[in-house]
Amino acid sequence: MRAYTEFISAKTNYVELGEPYTTESGGIFSSLRIAYRTWGKLNAKKNNVILVCQALTGSADADAWWEGMFSVGGAFDETLDFIICTNVLGSCYGTTGPASINLVTGRHYGPDFPLITIRDMVHVQRLLLAGLGIDHLKLVVGASLGGMQVLEWGVLYPDVAQALMPMGASGRHSAWCIGQSEAQRQAIFADQHWNDGWYDAALPPTKGLAAARMMAMCTYRSFENFQSRFGRSVQDGKTQKTFKVESYLHHQGRKLVERFDANSYITLTKAMDMHDLSRGRGEYEEVLRSMELPIEILSINSDILYPKEEQEELARLMPNSRILYLDEPYGHDAFLIDVATVSGMVRSFLDRLEP
Repeated sequence: MRAYTEFISAKTNYVELGEPYTTESGGIFSSLRIAYRTWGKLNAKKNNVILVCQALTGSADADAWWEGMFSVGGAFDETLDFIICTNVLGSCYGTTGPASINLVTGRHYGPDFPLITIRDMVHVQRLLLAGLGIDHLKLVVGASLGGMQVLEWGVLYPDVAQALMPMGASGRHSAWCIGQSEAQRQAIFADQHWNDGWYDAALPPTKGLAAARMMAMCTYRSFENFQSRFGRSVQDGKTQKTFKVESYLHHQGRKLVERFDANSYITLTKAMDMHDLSRGRGEYEEVLRSMELPIEILSINSDILYPKEEQEELARLMPNSRILYLDEPYGHDAFLIDVATVSGMVRSFLDRLEP
């Protein structure tokens, strides 16, 4: 099994949870390791904490994948805030995941990693924060998979989270998103080096994971963005006609293969597919109406993965919420691209919150 430590920051901290943890589906971890990063200083009242929730292939290094959000006067101001970001359960960047050693068997979990949910990710984050003596979050913020975690914080721990800011996310995963996830997983399973859900450590399903990433990138951007950026342009210096958009997608696929684990990709996309705030809690509309925390919802007008109608539904049903729009042509990934605007929105919300 490949090691992913080269993609983990030297500033990453780790906590080992000695107590067993039982997942929502009944899987049992005899112990858990949680990787996390912090920025800024915790104040005396411990009430200046911002929890940043990562997206699908992110890590605890929020200052790397969301770099423009960290600045004086910006979303994450280290002179004012204590910012914390955890690597989610099931990932491959330090927190227990499929690439980790199962202490019971002495082998990597691989495809035997227990089924997990967004709620499990949030429960594990709460265990970390409790261990750090943090019982109050000024804001929980994140996009995509991160936005799903944000919303679950509002249901699971409304006594801890003071305010929520989900971005580019829905209250339950749609058939459209589930279909996209399954197509990507099947691309991994179809790789010649995949054998009944497992693969040789020396021959990982690189082509399958690269293909899955290429498919995903087509949903992270928009028609307008691809058309204006690539059109029908051909890559220079190629003896055989290669469109620039093809070259771009192959590059993105290779980049992910270099840094991410296929079993983690499968684990996390399945968790996203299970996302439903109302699962086991009653009617969807009533669950949303019960969320009384201050909530600002960021919707991306050009997002084809999580269209604005889903965020508008959240805003309509959550009693203390407001919706903001990011009117950019980049698609779902706009939250990573127009960071100056997003950072300003987050800071404006923080400034309006009760001290």
